[in-house]
Amino acid sequence: MAEKKKKPQVRESVALYDAKTNLSALVDAAAAGAEFIITKSGKPRARLVPLDDVRPLRVPGRGRGKSHLGPDIDAPLPAAVLEGFGGPK
Repeated sequence: MAEKKKKPQVRESVALYDAKTNLSALVDAAAAGAEFIITKSGKPRARLVPLDDVRPLRVPGRGRGKSHLGPDIDAPLPAAVLEGFGGPK
């Protein structure tokens, strides 16, 4: 299986004031693959990066009622099927 190679990211430093002023543009650029380091008083404080996985969270019970198990679910398998598994003949 081939691994996905990430392109090297150039991280641009952005002052907190500038990040607040241009947040929408920075988010659009991050969604396109750019990474930004947000600084406060010249010190790095946060990193704005693109999301890798944006699938919605799994919701338990979502498949409820979509499948049915018959009343004989725990009944012994037929002899012909058991023979295929090397069972008693």
